[in-house]
Amino acid sequence: MPYHGSCHCGAVRFRLDAEPLELTTCDCSLCVKKNALMTRVHESALSVLSGAEALSEYRWNTGAARHFFCRHCGVYTFHRKRAMPDHYGVNIHCLDDFDHSRLPVRATSGADMTLKAAGARDCWPGPREESL
Repeated sequence: MPYHGSCHCGAVRFRLDAEPLELTTCDCSLCVKKNALMTRVHESALSVLSGAEALSEYRWNTGAARHFFCRHCGVYTFHRKRAMPDHYGVNIHCLDDFDHSRLPVRATSGADMTLKAAGARDCWPGPREESL
């Protein structure tokens, strides 16, 4: 520690000041499409070193989760979590020279989270509620 990471093109660089102890997958419609493998860290453990201006943000459904991608190469780097807004999910594949094969992987259920988005697509799983 610390661990350094970046998007594919290197425009976004960040530092992780936490030891990844576990990896998670998520079965929500977004994580499935981006094939995310993440580790969870407190917001104090993630620092963007360069390229903050190159990050694009995607929000959907409740808008609470904030997903960040490099606007140049499109790589998902990390996201602020909906269920734990003071934590980030970090794309473990963005960490430089990090062997994730020794860590356990836990499946999490995002597909069961409530959908509150007006016009939620039929392919998005989860119970529907009135839009916000």
